[in-house]
Amino acid sequence: MTMSRISLALAAAVLLLLSGCGYNTLQSTDEQVKAAWSEVLNQYQRRADLVPNLVNTVKGFAAQERDVLLGVTNARARVGSIQATPELVNDPDAFSKFIAAQGEMTSALSRLLLVVENYPQLKSDANFRDLQAQLEGTENRIAVARQRYIRAVQEYNVTVRTFPSNLTAMLFGHKVKPTFTVENEQAISKPPAVDFSKPEPAQNK
Repeated sequence: MTMSRISLALAAAVLLLLSGCGYNTLQSTDEQVKAAWSEVLNQYQRRADLVPNLVNTVKGFAAQERDVLLGVTNARARVGSIQATPELVNDPDAFSKFIAAQGEMTSALSRLLLVVENYPQLKSDANFRDLQAQLEGTENRIAVARQRYIRAVQEYNVTVRTFPSNLTAMLFGHKVKPTFTVENEQAISKPPAVDFSKPEPAQNK
């Protein structure tokens, strides 16, 4: 009985020590980061899934825009070549490569959407307009998901760096997680415009 009481007392002391040194905060903020990153991945995947239909629709009206279409297809392939897992947030190099690939996808889509302006029939196509709405919604969701991830990582990293929770972080192997750069944050502050409803300029008679 005496040993049992000592063991219980030690366990209680350890729990009290861990709770006072940020252990619980580290666990909760780590879970928040995982959840936020999972949503970022979901939205990027949603965008990637739209690309084949988007490319095929544009190709039906503007097959001559081969370089632009190929650029989008290749950008999607590069994104797909990187294994998008929750563990990416623990590997700064892999995280950086993934974000760079997504940036290439954004640029490629922007070029494609600019080209579309030259094809009124494509802009009025019902299938394309549906894809347009889906893409616009997805870009907005990506922006929101990334902002939530940035906030979650900020809270987690502060806990990892702040005394005395930093001692607990070192003890249990918690390290600072990568986040989006300032340039990335500026880029997502204004989601890409996906608006093809502009009226055609009047022709001079």
